[in-house]
Amino acid sequence: MTPGKVLVTGASGGQQGRTGRHVAEMLLARGIPVRAFVHRIDERSERLRRLGAEVVDGDFLDIRSVQRAARGVSSIYFAYPVQDGLLDATAAMAVAAREAGVSRLVDLEMLISSPDAPTPRMRQNYLSEQVFEWAGIGATHVRATVFYENLRVLFRLNQSAEGTIRLPWGNRLDARIALVAAEDVARVAVGLLATASVPAGSAFPLIGEVISFREIIAAFQRTLGRELRYEEISDQEWQSGALARGASRHAVEHLSNLWRTLRGFAQQPQTFKVSDTIETVGGAKPKTFETFLQEEKDALKIDMARTA
Repeated sequence: MTPGKVLVTGASGGQQGRTGRHVAEMLLARGIPVRAFVHRIDERSERLRRLGAEVVDGDFLDIRSVQRAARGVSSIYFAYPVQDGLLDATAAMAVAAREAGVSRLVDLEMLISSPDAPTPRMRQNYLSEQVFEWAGIGATHVRATVFYENLRVLFRLNQSAEGTIRLPWGNRLDARIALVAAEDVARVAVGLLATASVPAGSAFPLIGEVISFREIIAAFQRTLGRELRYEEISDQEWQSGALARGASRHAVEHLSNLWRTLRGFAQQPQTFKVSDTIETVGGAKPKTFETFLQEEKDALKIDMARTA
C-alpha cells in the first residue's frame, strides 16, 4: 500500500500520551500527507499546519464533523482519550471510514482487551475493536500498556512538598508493572500505517519495560536528586483526592480498577515481556523508563518546584 492522506485523531496532543501528535509529526517527517483532526484550533494545531498538515477541527462525538474529517483519506489513526464516549466515537468513526472507502485504520487500545478484562474501560476497548472490524475498514489494533507519561502525571499530582508519594499501590513494592513510552507506541502506529500490508484484525501488544513500583520510585529519585517516600493510601482516599484535583470520574474509575489489578499481580508469577514489535515495526529499541525521565528532567523539576 502506498500511503495516501492519513487522518490522525487527537493530533494536537491530549492529557495522556499525546500519541496523535507524535504520529502526525512522524508521518509528516516521512513525507506522508496528514489531515490533523483536532478539537480546537490553537497554537498546537497551528504548529502542525506549519509542518505541512491539513488541519480540521471537529468533535469525535459529532458524526457530521467526523464524516467531513474522513472524506478523501485512505487511512486513519484513531486514539480516544480515557473519558466517556469511546463507543459513540468508535461508531461515528467506523461509519465515516466505511463511507470514505478507508482501507486501513490503526486504533489505539489498552493492553488487555477482552470481555472479561478487569476494568470497564478495557471492556469498552474490546467492543470498540469489534465495531471497527465489523466495519470492514482494515482495522489493526495497537494495544498499549500504561504510558510513562501517565506515571509522570501521577507523581506530579500525588507528590507532597515533603517528597511523599501517596498512591494506592499496596505494600508490595516489588510488584511489577508493564509500561511503554507514548513515542514508541506512535512509532509502531506509523510503521503500520506506512507498511504495504497488514492483516485486518491484527493486534500488537506494546510493552517497553517491565519494572517494579520500587524501581519506579528509585528512578524518580535519581532523576530529581531528592529523597522520595512512598505512602500507601486506600482506593477511596486516592479516588477522593483525584476527583478533587479535577480528574474525570471515568478516568478515576478506570485507574482504581487498574490499581486493584496491579496489586493482585504481586501474588502471582509475572507473564509480561517487552514487545519486539517496537523494534521490528517501530524501527527503534524501546525507550527505558529512566531514559524517559532523564529527557523530562527539566519539566519534572518545574513540577516539583510548583509542588513545594
